[in-house]
Amino acid sequence: MVKENKMDKIISLAKRRGFVFQSSEIYGGLSGVYDFGPLGVELANNLKNLWWRDMVRCRHDIVGLDSGIFTSPRVWEASGHVSGFSDPLVKCRVCQTRSRADHLLEDLGIMADEKMSEEEISKIFDNNRDKLKCPKCGAKDFTAVKLFNLLVKTNLGDFSSENSEPIYLRGETCQGIYINFLNVLNTTRQKLPFGIAQVGKAFRNEIAPRQFLFRTREFEQMEMQYFIKPDEGLTEYQKLKKYRWQSLLDLGLKKENIRWHQHENLVFYAQEAFDIEYNYPSYGWKELEGIHNRGDYDLTQQSKGSGQNLTYYDEEKKEKITPYVLESSIGVGRLFLAIFCDAYDEDEIDGEKRVVMRFHHHIAPVKVAILPLLRKEELISGAKEIFANLCKKYSCQYDETQSIGRRYRRQDEIGTPFCLTFDFDSLQDKAVTVRDRDSAKQKRVLISDLEKYLEERLN
Repeated sequence: MVKENKMDKIISLAKRRGFVFQSSEIYGGLSGVYDFGPLGVELANNLKNLWWRDMVRCRHDIVGLDSGIFTSPRVWEASGHVSGFSDPLVKCRVCQTRSRADHLLEDLGIMADEKMSEEEISKIFDNNRDKLKCPKCGAKDFTAVKLFNLLVKTNLGDFSSENSEPIYLRGETCQGIYINFLNVLNTTRQKLPFGIAQVGKAFRNEIAPRQFLFRTREFEQMEMQYFIKPDEGLTEYQKLKKYRWQSLLDLGLKKENIRWHQHENLVFYAQEAFDIEYNYPSYGWKELEGIHNRGDYDLTQQSKGSGQNLTYYDEEKKEKITPYVLESSIGVGRLFLAIFCDAYDEDEIDGEKRVVMRFHHHIAPVKVAILPLLRKEELISGAKEIFANLCKKYSCQYDETQSIGRRYRRQDEIGTPFCLTFDFDSLQDKAVTVRDRDSAKQKRVLISDLEKYLEERLN
């Protein structure tokens, strides 16, 4: 019997406990698209809210934005996405399965940088054709490498069959920030350096989405673009790197599972590029967050494309400058998966094995579970009264089904820090049994002291 690896267990738990579902599952599923279930949406929202706190609310120099998913196609022409936002595609001649050429090479341990030209990747691919196998049928018969554009086309207000002027679903959220640079500058009175942050959906027509939430066709990004004077690049870049590294640790990621990776081959406009990588079980070290110095390329391109002046007046030098942009970009799905992997644990309590999700308290999807010991009206009534009081402050779950032991295990598997059990003694002593997720130890706490008790431990 093949032993189930950690990632298989994580994916199984995510589905079983309502964190992540395959999209359109009742129709056989849609490749590269996932839905967050009842617990998944709570965890994802917690991650987004904490990112927003760190990147907007606690920063006097950063403001928020929510730009549209639909933008003028000229935005993507100016940014270079229409002509150059592509991945290398090959097709198996035997089973017609499409694959990314760089991923097939990567599986052999041969790195093909995503910034390579079609000719460069083709040369590496052709030199290794005898070793490359189709991931579906195992054949070694592939077509020539061709670049495939990742922008997703759609219709908007065009009722003709030709669709001669397609609209694109945004391939990244940052372009919405660049085209709103002047609007934000004129309405917020910000001075350089300052940033604009947003959280939103992006779409990419991935050739071969894979590795669960890591590479999908629809995903959510948390991005911040920090506008600086050109001569401030080095100092501000180091500050941003340090700030984002610590923010990820504060979420609960283990230090030994993240590392810096410097890009060796920069795109022509980039000044510097580092990724924070996470060591995903089975997948290895993969990009979690990108922190890049993009120079003045983005504002310059959108200025040329729109004919608008996207410069900033430097009062000290008495001249107009095009700001440089420092970017922090992280995918909600990739962060979700990293947090999930680090939280997953197996241990033994009283000789019985259990699975426990050790989320840091501030990101746990459910903070408190309220459990009547038995399905007796007087116990149910008391437990629901506690739920009604605590749910105004904490994410709570009420559960009265199955034995108390099974309910404890369920809460361990979804990462609930505390379980409160209302029993027959509670009717007399006005107290409940509080069980700690990590230690499984129990303590009697007065109902009147519950808010203070939980606040000291959850906040």
